[in-house]
Amino acid sequence: MLRPSVVFAGLCAGLLLSTNVFALSLSDLSQSDATGGLKDALTQGAQIAVKELGVPGGFSNNKDVRIELPGSLGKVAKKMKQFGMGAQVDQLEASMNQAAEAAVPQAQALLVDAVKKMSVADAKGILSGGNDSATQYLSKTSREQIRAKFLPIVKQATDKVGVAQKYNSFAGQAAALGVVDSKDANIEGYVTEQALNGLFKMIGEQEESIRKNPAEAATSLAKKVFGAM
Repeated sequence: MLRPSVVFAGLCAGLLLSTNVFALSLSDLSQSDATGGLKDALTQGAQIAVKELGVPGGFSNNKDVRIELPGSLGKVAKKMKQFGMGAQVDQLEASMNQAAEAAVPQAQALLVDAVKKMSVADAKGILSGGNDSATQYLSKTSREQIRAKFLPIVKQATDKVGVAQKYNSFAGQAAALGVVDSKDANIEGYVTEQALNGLFKMIGEQEESIRKNPAEAATSLAKKVFGAM
């Protein structure tokens, strides 16, 4: 009869062997699996980001993406609020965030389309890239198209509340004096850019979360790929 210590040692060896057998590295994955897993995870991240941002309060209630007045205009706005003159500022900032929230749902189809077009070469670049390489891929391949979709929606939303003309006039003068970046002198352009930044920030957070905990991935293939990274 085997001694308990021998049996225990055998069990430990068996467990270690099992771990080595089932542990995967990226080199063990087929190109098809690696690409498919990345597509699943990116689609998941994009859909969650759109779902969280494209609702009332999606921007305004999230301190990480909330849109405020830029540069020196923002500093002046903070002072106005301190002295009880913030009603107009609040109205303007609320309208900017509402415009972004209205625009974001338009991004989903474009993001999913960009994911579908990912090639094996793209997947290799993402797998060998940094922790936000998947998000950077999406930004590179879809940002311009999304901007074109956002801009008219943002313009319509800001025009409705009647603040666009006032902002553009004020910010335009501020830009001429060098206290606001010229690209922020137009409310539609500024809000659109901030909406894009917020969207890709949220996608990046989803990517980071899945990289840290592959079990959070929605599909078994994505779990497999990110578990091997």
